[in-house]
Amino acid sequence: LKTGDGAIVKFKPLKPLVIEPFSQIPQLGRFAIRDMGMTIAVGVVKEVTQKG
Repeated sequence: LKTGDGAIVKFKPLKPLVIEPFSQIPQLGRFAIRDMGMTIAVGVVKEVTQKG
């Protein structure tokens, strides 16, 4: 992906994370990914798959 591109992506967090689909709880349905103090991605959660 390049700056300004949009996509549907899957990611697996390294630590436990509290997040919900935006359609159910908007306050927990947005995220930002940061690297070395810079925001590199922002988005809206479409679906959550819980680990058993």
